[in-house]
Amino acid sequence: MPTIQRRMPRILLAILILLVAAQYVQAQQQPEVDMYRPTVMPDRIVLTWAGDPATTQAVTWRTDATVKDASAQIAVADPDPNFKGQDVAATTVTLDNKLWSANYHSVNFTGLKPDTTYAYRVGDGTHWSEWFQFRTASDKPNPFSFIYFGDVQNGIRSLWSRVIREAFRAAPDAKFMVFGGDLVTDGSSDTLWGEFFGGGSWIYGMVPTLPTPGNHEYRDNDKGSSNVTRHWRAQFTLPENGPSGLEEYAYYTDIQGVRMISIASNEKTDEQTAWLNQVLSNNPNKWTIAFFHHPIFSPAKGRDQAKLRAAWMPIFEKYKVDLVLNGHDHTYGRTGLEGGTVYLTSVSGQKMYELNKQPWMKRAAENTQLFQVISIDGDKLSVQTRTATGSLYDAFELTKQPGKANVLVDRIPADVPERVRSSN
Repeated sequence: MPTIQRRMPRILLAILILLVAAQYVQAQQQPEVDMYRPTVMPDRIVLTWAGDPATTQAVTWRTDATVKDASAQIAVADPDPNFKGQDVAATTVTLDNKLWSANYHSVNFTGLKPDTTYAYRVGDGTHWSEWFQFRTASDKPNPFSFIYFGDVQNGIRSLWSRVIREAFRAAPDAKFMVFGGDLVTDGSSDTLWGEFFGGGSWIYGMVPTLPTPGNHEYRDNDKGSSNVTRHWRAQFTLPENGPSGLEEYAYYTDIQGVRMISIASNEKTDEQTAWLNQVLSNNPNKWTIAFFHHPIFSPAKGRDQAKLRAAWMPIFEKYKVDLVLNGHDHTYGRTGLEGGTVYLTSVSGQKMYELNKQPWMKRAAENTQLFQVISIDGDKLSVQTRTATGSLYDAFELTKQPGKANVLVDRIPADVPERVRSSN
């Protein structure tokens, strides 16, 4: 007993030190957490599409749970600051997490004029966002560009933010932005989503987003199964034209002569195979681009998606899909024409894997943050892969030939060496 009594002060002191340390860590983290606490003011304002991009525009935003009756206002943009917006009531869902409750509001503007600039704002009648502007798509196959981002996932606030801002500088007239999954490293973390929306800030409110879910958007629930985080459908308003149970994960949208197809590569491969056949067999567009998380050709060492390749690559080749955009492997690899389709895997965030250099790679890279600017103009599709500092790293062009396979012309900059380890 005396020995235990002598030890008690030391044990109590150790407990006290641990408690003080925990409080210190919490105090250090609290300011960063508080950055993302919802208020009555709208935040995380993001444009997406749920319908025809020429005549509709969806917008989603977040407030604290006290805001029940949210709405948006929209008007044809006018240089006269006295324009009046038309009120549109919002649909609201409540999302609880470990930190707080928040309300997510969404509006789908309909009956819009094609190829027209609109101004809009969101709020509750008292607390309004600033006025944003967007331009509807044309109802004709006019030329346009969009931006692609491979995995964001890590270092979002500190290092990825520069990538989206550089991409906007490279393509300020981009019609939309595509995200290839793993937008955050933990899809159930509200603060990480705060970093994601903070990184792009007002860009999301002006340039529509087309995201596809990655494995990090899937998180185990209390019933022991893995589902897409509840944040996904709360904060993105997307088409519901995919297979049953995959609405707003697997979907497609047609814009100015291009069919964009999101595939949920984490689940239900067979169900989506049948859906893909249907979507591709009834496709009036000149160009077709598919995007999903897991790559058909894996550029990272020790990784392969043989099941997906066996299931979907024959369909892409059968229906002459022009371009497939992937992520997941945190390296860069791009094919030539594999039966008529180009497959490109990229990464935009901080997390990097080791490259597995392979013969199919026309261009490869590791330890390099990248984004793609993809442009369509009539019979030509061009892709530029740029680094986080804006420099051109890879480029190629596809040209349509009636009744024949596309013609691919590489435009790789001759004075830029591949960013790979010499041992590969």
